[in-house]
Amino acid sequence: MSAVTKLIKPNLGALRQLQQYRNIVNLSATAALRSRNELFSQEQRRQREAVGRIEKIEVRYLGLPEDVTLVMNNHISTPYNCAQHLSEGHCKRAALALIDGTVPWDMHRPLQESCTLQLLNFNVSEPHLVNKAFWRTCSFMLGAALQRTFKDEAKLELHSFPGPNIKSGSFVHDIVLGTQSWEPTKAEMRAISAEMVKLSAQDLRIERLEVDKDVAIEMFKDSRYKSEQLPSIAQQNQGRVTLYRLGEHIDISRGPMVASTRFLGKCTISAAHKVASEGAASAFYRIQGVALPSGFTLNHFAYGLLEQRSQKLNSARLPNEPFEEQQQQQMQLS
Repeated sequence: MSAVTKLIKPNLGALRQLQQYRNIVNLSATAALRSRNELFSQEQRRQREAVGRIEKIEVRYLGLPEDVTLVMNNHISTPYNCAQHLSEGHCKRAALALIDGTVPWDMHRPLQESCTLQLLNFNVSEPHLVNKAFWRTCSFMLGAALQRTFKDEAKLELHSFPGPNIKSGSFVHDIVLGTQSWEPTKAEMRAISAEMVKLSAQDLRIERLEVDKDVAIEMFKDSRYKSEQLPSIAQQNQGRVTLYRLGEHIDISRGPMVASTRFLGKCTISAAHKVASEGAASAFYRIQGVALPSGFTLNHFAYGLLEQRSQKLNSARLPNEPFEEQQQQQMQLS
């Protein structure tokens, strides 16, 4: 974005050198992204092939139009596959699953044993779990939108996003930029918001994959901050790391998340706070936004109040603060 590029008027030779440098950076970033996605897909296939002999499980669906028992494939069938046996409407509306009445479960995550199943949408009587998954998904999508929006000269690096706290009034993603003085214009904030809406329109499935620490380290070897975070994350999860993917964007999160980007409705990226310096030329920024699930509407005045509230600096743990084990549950790395 223009606000984070140094405006100079180089001579012709300098222009050529700058273009060559940009080509190298582009190639490196593209290669790293391609490698990360290839490793994700390879591990996904390996885990599917490792299932071996297919065992049947009974999934007792509880809900409208009536309770029903489905016979599904263990470690293969997902809540979404169960929804496909019910109706197209269930597939479209279900954002999150609830297993055995207590465990929130991603719609595209394979089931691991016989269980009861409830399909949650945003109109359920107790929406806390699905709202929390939606807020987390908004942060995840914001990371993807930021990577699509910023120019290479900005030297954008994704750091992390705090665990969802709906009462805070904003979803968050923390980043590092190669400037100490970024003050985004309204047009730049609208550009990020527009990218979020584009992601929603693409109806991208959100995939979950749990991998060994060594696989995760290889996938994020080009990312300084992810590489620093991974050992501690794996230590808290018996050497495993949970990843999510939408399109080509992959990040670390405990989850769960909603089933698809299409569940994002009206969205505003409302604030960018500089929260700390990072070396001589870079700084941490906290990007914040507010959103409604698709199909939900508010009048202009009410939504404006939500936008104003979301501009206040979110009080979640800052990315430059020391990482403490007991704080991990409050982070995206959770």
